[in-house]
Amino acid sequence: MFNVLTLNKISPVGTGRLGDNYTFGDDITNPDAVLVRSASMHEMKMPESLLAIARAGAGTNNIPVDECAKKGIVVFNSPGANANAVKELVITGLLLSSRKIVDGIKWAETLKGNGDAVAKMIEKGKSQFVGPEIMGKTLGVVGLGAIGILVANAAIALGMNVVGFDPFMSVNNALKLNRHIVLKNSVEEVLTDCDYLTIHVPLTDDTKDMVNAEVLAKMKDGVRILNYSRNGLVNEDAVLEGLKSGKVSAYITDFGDDKILGQEGVTVMPHLGASTPESEDNCAIMAVDEIKDYLENGNILNSVNYPSVTMARTGDVRFCVMHNNTPNILTKVLGAVTENNANVENMESKSRKDVAYTVIDTTGADASVTSAIKEIDGVIRVRVIK
Repeated sequence: MFNVLTLNKISPVGTGRLGDNYTFGDDITNPDAVLVRSASMHEMKMPESLLAIARAGAGTNNIPVDECAKKGIVVFNSPGANANAVKELVITGLLLSSRKIVDGIKWAETLKGNGDAVAKMIEKGKSQFVGPEIMGKTLGVVGLGAIGILVANAAIALGMNVVGFDPFMSVNNALKLNRHIVLKNSVEEVLTDCDYLTIHVPLTDDTKDMVNAEVLAKMKDGVRILNYSRNGLVNEDAVLEGLKSGKVSAYITDFGDDKILGQEGVTVMPHLGASTPESEDNCAIMAVDEIKDYLENGNILNSVNYPSVTMARTGDVRFCVMHNNTPNILTKVLGAVTENNANVENMESKSRKDVAYTVIDTTGADASVTSAIKEIDGVIRVRVIK
């Protein structure tokens, strides 16, 4: 029996996949796993029982990822599960950035009470909300992962020219891109070529303030900027100054704070990127499936702090070993297995930065193998699955 703590409301479409061998809820005291959406876990004391955390969404800024790695807690996310929802909102943002739709709606509502004169007032005043079409304009996409690819392809379908850059783009993702999308060699090449810019990268030390005053100075006058990825990627002071000077025509973001709310040229959405029932269901399903496969089989897929290791079950006892990524540990782990009269049927080992994960299927293993592995210097955690 496994216990799963839910820190947010998780779609029942996902939790319904847990099955009879699981107990879940928001009152679990010694969880084997945690399902979370937006709740912050940085101040949470991690119980010894905790083996995995699954984020029903892509970002993991609310989880102490590195600390979890040191404790042998696998952190999963749900990449791509909410991609279509975000894509649709980005396309909405493209249109809102051009056509002054929000301002026009707000103005039209002020005409209430003018009776038969409203129609003429609308015709007379509509010229103040003129905005360009997106067809034929150039959209720059920085980050061509699950969301960026969908946005880029949709923009091509809408008649835009698209340029993009992603230093970590996989072959699989490249094959999904529309052939008319032009890949650039650097972020700078994308920024200087675009009329519209949308960013789809994680927030790191390298990407913080990616769009700043220096970058804006190199961009086209009147550029329109969209941020549906992470707060902190765009320097708000620089964008506000750009809006005043005319360098920036519009800033559309899903992340609001007091500084930018109500500023002319800024449209703030209340973090609606993944706020669709389909997205919430998809994220919950992926998150639940990830922790189930890990708890039951030791397989890791879509972790942000441990390498992906998946292996079909062979033998009668599986050892899942988390250890430091240093020389000779793997040799010692295998020695602990064979020296205690167990036979290795199959194994796989991969590393990620400072940590590694090794899965070993054995026959003839007993408790002495587990004890021997735990005594090896550099081993973080050992799980035994029968």
